[in-house]
Amino acid sequence: MLYHVRMDVLIPTDMDADKVNELKATEKALSQKLQEQGKWRHIWRLAGEYSNFSIFDVESNEELHDIMMSLPLYPYMKVQVTPLLRHPSSVRSDDS
Repeated sequence: MLYHVRMDVLIPTDMDADKVNELKATEKALSQKLQEQGKWRHIWRLAGEYSNFSIFDVESNEELHDIMMSLPLYPYMKVQVTPLLRHPSSVRSDDS
């Protein structure tokens, strides 16, 4: 199942800088692992924001939920999830 996920990161401005850097490094490693596994298919930064649009390709709502909850920055995120399905007018065969 494909999902479009918008993640807006809202780290408190008074959080310890070392803690922030640790969270970011751990998050980056996990996101790259999920990308290599094909579960986090795409990630795009939104210009001028600490936000991204991502496409996840997972087996179920539950799997996406578990992935999102495992992200180190999740407690500091506003997340919007939109399930996607193939459009009947699409000419691409690899977009399911």
